[in-house]
Amino acid sequence: MIALERAQGSEFVLVTAVGDAEGSRAAAAALACAGADLDRATLLVDVGGRAPRPTLLASRAAQRLEERLTVHLPSSRVAARGQVCHLAAVAEPAGFEAVSVAATVARDSLVVLHLPPALVQPLFGQGLGARLTGAMLRAEIAADRALLALLVGDLRARGLSVGVLKRRLGWIAERRALFGALGPDVGGGLPASLVRRLLPHECHAEFDDPGADPTRASQPGWSDHASVGPR
Repeated sequence: MIALERAQGSEFVLVTAVGDAEGSRAAAAALACAGADLDRATLLVDVGGRAPRPTLLASRAAQRLEERLTVHLPSSRVAARGQVCHLAAVAEPAGFEAVSVAATVARDSLVVLHLPPALVQPLFGQGLGARLTGAMLRAEIAADRALLALLVGDLRARGLSVGVLKRRLGWIAERRALFGALGPDVGGGLPASLVRRLLPHECHAEFDDPGADPTRASQPGWSDHASVGPR
């Protein structure tokens, strides 16, 4: 079993897709951006993802986190991108070990873990799941209602805060999120209600502008889909 220490008040959030829904990786990056600021970078761990490349602009906090991760994981694929530090881990048991080490190094920061759907159950089997505080699911409700209900029920039974992103983010928002530069003033990002649910210890007053998502197209929330399954 993997032992993972988590600082009081920090968040460790799982992001995955349900069925064939697209856009979960960018949604994970957007959540990482939402929890970052100039003085504290966040960590995005992409299990099974490609090696990240550094960007021309990166915050000093993200660079410092990259340096610490490189010391503890010298063979890892890590790069500071905007206000977020990206780490790619292999989609196998060794990858979970890297996730454990990385999350411990970044224990004072938000850690967002993007995981392929097939590895969600193995994650809990490795012990990391017990340290999660929340989960964001990228799902197409009409196509995967039954599967979504089962997964949400399982995650809620484990004591996690769960949010559902019903529609993929816009192309511009996705690109900016993956560059670690999706600010709260950029339209098309994650809805404020979803951010507040998953990052309750953060200050997100700047997300309260309804203009950030005027159509509410990506409005999440299990309460919107109470008929899908048990709460």
